[in-house]
Amino acid sequence: MATTLAPPIAGYSFDRAPDLTDPAVREELSGSAIKGFLRIAEKWGLTEFHSRGLLGGIASSTFHAWKSRPGQQRLTQDTLLRISLVIGIYKALHICFGQELADRWVTLGNRGSLFAGDAPIDYMIRQGQPGMLQVRRMLDAWRGGR
Repeated sequence: MATTLAPPIAGYSFDRAPDLTDPAVREELSGSAIKGFLRIAEKWGLTEFHSRGLLGGIASSTFHAWKSRPGQQRLTQDTLLRISLVIGIYKALHICFGQELADRWVTLGNRGSLFAGDAPIDYMIRQGQPGMLQVRRMLDAWRGGR
């Protein structure tokens, strides 16, 4: 059976995952990753505290440097993975829900057993990368893996 690759995008090949151990690859991806994260954080209505928490608890000065100069940063593997999880969560929410609920879901209290009444954003910050991955997997299961 032949595998189908994603459609080509100028300057990027989808035949294999990017090597995030390579500083040059991380530098190439960092600017667009930061810009994408900031757009999602704005749509979700996140505070600076929540945004910094999702990024691993970075310092306020670092966060503001990233915001003002996104193209001049080289993110760590950890931060790129966190942003990748946020993008996946954002996409899954928009598949599962209408736009308004999708953009509010992370900040709403949730009675699900995973969250125990807390907002998903608080759970993800408290649990770190494993919690973000758990939320991503849960949403992917809800949407049927699409």
